[in-house]
Amino acid sequence: MAEAATEFLLNNLKEVVKHHIHLIVDAKDNIEKLERDLNAFKAFLTDTAKIRKKDEKIMNMWKEIHDVVYEIEDVIDFYIAKTNEKGRQSRFSKLMKNRAATLHEVGQKVDNIKGRVDVMKEEISAHKVDQHEDETSQTRPPRKTDVVGFEEETNELRQQLLKETDYFDVISLIGMFGLGKTTLAWKIYNDKDINLRFPTRIWVSVSAQFTDREIFLRILNELTTLDDDLRAKTGSQLADIVATYLQHGRFLIVLDDVWSEADWERLRAALPPDNTNTGGKVLITSRLKEVGIVASKPRPIKELRFFNPEESWELFQLEALGKLECPYELEPSGRIIAENCDGLPLAIVVIGGILFKSLDTNVNATKREWEKVSKHVSSYIDGEDKTTKRMQKIITLSYENLPHHLRHCFLYLGLFPEDYHISASKLIRMWIGEGFIQQKDDYNSQEEIGYKYLQNLINRNLLKSLKLTPDGNVKTCQIHDVLRDFCRNEAATENFLQEIKYNNEGIRVPPTSNTCRRLSIHSNLSYYISSKPSAPRVRSFVCFSDSNHQLAPQESTKIIEAFKLLRVFDVQPLKFTTIDKEFYNLVHLRYIALSFTLPTLPSHFNKLWNIQTLIIDTTSPTLKVEADIWKMKHLRHFKTKASARLLNSTNSSDSADELQTLSLISAESCTKELPSRARNLKKLGIRGTLSLLFKREVGSLDSLRNMENLRKLKLVNDEQQEVNKLNCLPRYDQFPPGLRSLTLCSTSLSWMHISTLGSLENLEVLKLKDRAFTGNTWDVKDGGFRSLQFLHIEQTDLAFWRASSHHYPKLRNLVLNNCDKLREIPIELADISSFQMLEMHTCFLAVKSAKEIKNKKTKSGGPEFTLSAFPPID
Repeated sequence: MAEAATEFLLNNLKEVVKHHIHLIVDAKDNIEKLERDLNAFKAFLTDTAKIRKKDEKIMNMWKEIHDVVYEIEDVIDFYIAKTNEKGRQSRFSKLMKNRAATLHEVGQKVDNIKGRVDVMKEEISAHKVDQHEDETSQTRPPRKTDVVGFEEETNELRQQLLKETDYFDVISLIGMFGLGKTTLAWKIYNDKDINLRFPTRIWVSVSAQFTDREIFLRILNELTTLDDDLRAKTGSQLADIVATYLQHGRFLIVLDDVWSEADWERLRAALPPDNTNTGGKVLITSRLKEVGIVASKPRPIKELRFFNPEESWELFQLEALGKLECPYELEPSGRIIAENCDGLPLAIVVIGGILFKSLDTNVNATKREWEKVSKHVSSYIDGEDKTTKRMQKIITLSYENLPHHLRHCFLYLGLFPEDYHISASKLIRMWIGEGFIQQKDDYNSQEEIGYKYLQNLINRNLLKSLKLTPDGNVKTCQIHDVLRDFCRNEAATENFLQEIKYNNEGIRVPPTSNTCRRLSIHSNLSYYISSKPSAPRVRSFVCFSDSNHQLAPQESTKIIEAFKLLRVFDVQPLKFTTIDKEFYNLVHLRYIALSFTLPTLPSHFNKLWNIQTLIIDTTSPTLKVEADIWKMKHLRHFKTKASARLLNSTNSSDSADELQTLSLISAESCTKELPSRARNLKKLGIRGTLSLLFKREVGSLDSLRNMENLRKLKLVNDEQQEVNKLNCLPRYDQFPPGLRSLTLCSTSLSWMHISTLGSLENLEVLKLKDRAFTGNTWDVKDGGFRSLQFLHIEQTDLAFWRASSHHYPKLRNLVLNNCDKLREIPIELADISSFQMLEMHTCFLAVKSAKEIKNKKTKSGGPEFTLSAFPPID
């Protein structure tokens, strides 16, 4: 963590010097010197990363560097906050002199540590730590061959290995830790048919930090007798020798647990080219999806799934009882234990092993033990059992193999509650607010970089993708409970984050550390607020309570005074009835998600000059925005469900060039100046009386055609009276030219007008919600929707839908929600080759046609088609 903390601080110092030089004039020289020293620390941490655990002196130095880095960050952030609060005129006050002195004192600490680091580097250089192990030593593979579950996966892999090919075949088995990749590979490795096909079989466990020589000597040890001549050769020489041996004959090599693409490329050097020895096969296992894609390209990879409930129960019985015969007295608690392992085989093995050791001849005693475990499953997974330690070691290796820039991002997941569905966009914006994501070029935005970070964690199987957006990106994700517990434990040792918890007496357990950097609270909000909280070093305070708590004015003051250096403030379950003036001194705030009862966003929000994301949840249907968002130079995302009426800035040149999301704003705020003031806007939502906007009586829908970067548009109609009824849509050429996603809500248009939307050449996603169109018949006209891939229809009185496959030639997903009058879905949609998923919720009359589409797609033999429905279809 010391490396990540140092790199993070270096990046933030550069931002301070670049953007806030006027606030650090008095300390500029000190800060520039700190930058130079921190770079020296970073080099030391990099050089000693592989040997630190073998040397107590180095480990202690890592801790010292980590602690002083946090202290520097606190001093500088506090310095900036106080300078801003007091104003430039009082910069040379006693307070500021004291603060400058503090910075100088920290600098002296840094000098002291740097001197000892220099001495230690010389010692390390003079006495190299011996990192070599027995070059032919091998981590023993698992002994089990009776793998529970994965029957289909086992057969697929077995058939693929037995299949004759005209190329050298590399098969990749990918999945998160603990899913049983190694155990499954070992089962296949020992299969009798595999043994007959491959007389030469070699199992190689690849460590996270292996040497080429080590691996190649292991392989050669199975192919020939090792002599001094072979042992003296370099890695590249050994690779050529291995490749020569493997040019002919049938062989199977299992490379278990390959950690990175670079590692695969090093191993690949010793394997035959694609066009030679088509009788040889390689099976690799890895947690990283990219490794499999590169290794098996262009052939597909095999991704291992989580256990289903019955597989979990079967494995649990075998581990806890040694047989598939569970006494009926034990089954209820046993099934709870198996279910709470969330489909992770290694977790089931851990708890099953513990219970097996505690089996009692008295079934009632065993029952009591099982019931106790069923109430505290996670604590047993984190216990001191040998298998548990193996699990923790596996996770630790995955964590330490992360690039430095991903470590903070991964540990940050510990803030979220157990089994929480995390919004990908929210998570990325919080990462940006914390400063974990730095923009390194002009081609990728911080959001795009953040999405790559997220995808990297998913590909490493440290995070699970739950739902995708219509365009195929991750919408929600989830961290497995075992990994979440690791994040929280690891983060606690570094004071990185902590959850606020209370016992039944309202006592905080454990007490919150004063040096903790991030806090989350999931329940008992009133306890925390009444405790007069103080968290002077906290950068993120997030609240995920299921119940709301309306704050009295004095309570909101307590909350705000508790945090002076906040960057991320996500507290929507807390409802503010007023905003304390002290709130506007929190100048480090970058991400705000607030709920309040106010109908107005105060003008003082302009004082928060670092703000990037502003999410306002208000009970009012409208929100008067007195703050001038066009003066918020760093604002990237403004979101509210109310109809926000923006302040019309008197200075026409004011613009928010970083603004990407603006939703929902009133029709009146959609002015002709909008394109020039938000020239990089990607998402826009408009709520209000849309008929006035379409008639150009207020705002200007015409202005949208000039928004070249706008990709998503949402239109919500509030006015349902006949006098302001919408009669038709605007012309297709009034919509933004690059529009890819359009959502219409409560517009109550006739289906005859929907053909206008078919003329939007780039439209890929169309969501029709809350009676967007009315009438019982939709007769799709020729032309249809040429680019549409995702169609969502919700809350409609549509009964007859007439369409053919050529009307939606690229359709992939169809979602129907509360379309209870719809008689049938057009059967012809089954002829669309790209059509892959149909979701239905409360569409009783259309069930028969949905089944017919499913059957037709299955018989066609194309890609797998998914039909999901609620209530479930028999």
